[in-house]
Amino acid sequence: MLKAIYPGSFDPVTRGHYDIICRSCKIVDKLIVGVLNNKAKMPLFSVEERVKMLKEVTKDLPNVEIMPFDGLLVDFAEQIGADVVIRGLRAITDFEYELQMSQTNQRMKPDIETMFLTTSIEYSYLSSTTVREIAAFGGDVSQFVPEAVEIALREKMKEKRRV
Repeated sequence: MLKAIYPGSFDPVTRGHYDIICRSCKIVDKLIVGVLNNKAKMPLFSVEERVKMLKEVTKDLPNVEIMPFDGLLVDFAEQIGADVVIRGLRAITDFEYELQMSQTNQRMKPDIETMFLTTSIEYSYLSSTTVREIAAFGGDVSQFVPEAVEIALREKMKEKRRV
């Protein structure tokens, strides 16, 4: 059984992320979407909120499981028994960073492979940062995120305006 992990912050999950998830779950037997709790960043959504959104978005994908994690990706991958780390690439700048990370991870845990999937062309420009910025200014993000995420973003932005 081939088990893979698709890690990320998913703050918030975009249609680009969802595309990689759908394509990955056709390649592997079990896909763990690992939601990073990066204490060095100030995310818009808590880890719990991001896990909840991803569970809603992936509810119709039977071989996908959503799990939060912190610490080193290779340690988490080893802990859950993942054979492969899946990373999405949008542009050459992504490749440079991801190649470095992949090679570092390979040195640390040689049994864990990295597989790169290029983002589908219709999502090649899309990032969570862009989605957050559009939402912060009250823009329509419906074409960039799944419906459940759009609703959560709208609510989160209302909360932020109240503060």
